[in-house]
Amino acid sequence: MMLQSFRLLSLLLLAAAPVAVTAQSQPQRIVSAVMPGADAGSRIVEITVLDGTARLPERIGAELIRGGARQAVTLVRAGADTETGGPAGGRGYVQARYRLALPVDTMGAGVATLALEPGSVGGYAFAVNAAATAPASSAQALAAPVIVADAVEAPSAKPETGNAFLGNLSTYGPIYGVYGPGTNTDARIQIGFKYQLFGAAGAVGGDAPAENGLHFGYTQRLFWNLGKKSSPFRNVEYRPELFYLVPAAAVTDRIVLGGQAGIRHESNGRDGLDSRSINTVYVQPQATTRIGDMVVTVGPRAWFYVGSLEDNPQIKRYRGNTGLFAEVGQVDGWRLSTTTNVAFQSGRASIDALLSYPLARIVASDLNLYVFGQAFAGYGENLLDYTKRQTRVRIGVGFVR
Repeated sequence: MMLQSFRLLSLLLLAAAPVAVTAQSQPQRIVSAVMPGADAGSRIVEITVLDGTARLPERIGAELIRGGARQAVTLVRAGADTETGGPAGGRGYVQARYRLALPVDTMGAGVATLALEPGSVGGYAFAVNAAATAPASSAQALAAPVIVADAVEAPSAKPETGNAFLGNLSTYGPIYGVYGPGTNTDARIQIGFKYQLFGAAGAVGGDAPAENGLHFGYTQRLFWNLGKKSSPFRNVEYRPELFYLVPAAAVTDRIVLGGQAGIRHESNGRDGLDSRSINTVYVQPQATTRIGDMVVTVGPRAWFYVGSLEDNPQIKRYRGNTGLFAEVGQVDGWRLSTTTNVAFQSGRASIDALLSYPLARIVASDLNLYVFGQAFAGYGENLLDYTKRQTRVRIGVGFVR
């Protein structure tokens, strides 16, 4: 009873703090308790929203911070019950419990901090090697998004025993399919993944061994002409790469820096006049900050070509050697991502934009999808047509953004 009274008093104090929720911002989510789970590798996390009308989702992205290393995790709803109460600053509050599957490398790691979203300024510290936890306070700097993919246990049609390194596999870039009729590449599909080559999954940066930052990445893009008889693929591009990842680290109380550098091969697997193949060495630092309820990320990119360019001798004049990644959006709302290439020597450029929004926020549904809009303008949307100026607008769905 005293514990419940203490927690309610804490919520009232938080509600009275100057971070008031307005009609223009999303209700603030707070970790109000972390409790033992059904086994040593899990915890039950109680989430509180200081808004009696808020609806808590089935899954919430979060970040686990241990000794300077950051790892994205996913909180999965543990039961359908939602507790409401109030008043809390006149708005009431909503609570629900979620299951947190602790990454393998956190066992016996002492104290970890759980933060609910990139860019938050508070976290909840708890002991990962203890049977019980007690409330504690901890300051957390801003966190860059999409550095490490969500780690969550999911059911499988067959036992996953024997895959000792499965946790080292994660998403790499957006995964989506979009469609826009009336062009020679009506549909565009993208998939990708990365694999941490050394060390425990997610143990990158901080006090982790330096070699843990080495990753293998793979991205595949398919340009599909659905409007033509037999619906052929006009072009399929394969992008394996080897890169070194530097995870996000706070440099001020509002800015985190990270980035990566590597070597990438791109080809379309064709022969003759349609053959395209290039190799580039690149470096891309990345900075993230928070403005209101939005997370803003900027990543300038520079590269140079290595090896033969006989399949596409003019590609430097169309793709250039520099580009910029820029992203702005809400953690659980809309997000706009853009990638720009600039060839200063020829004055040619291109911009590729992705706009996404959770489907569940448009229609009441448990479908785990995002609505995607995609647009391209300029040269070189795909390797085959890199000398052609094109404009594309497509819409579809995505799994990862």
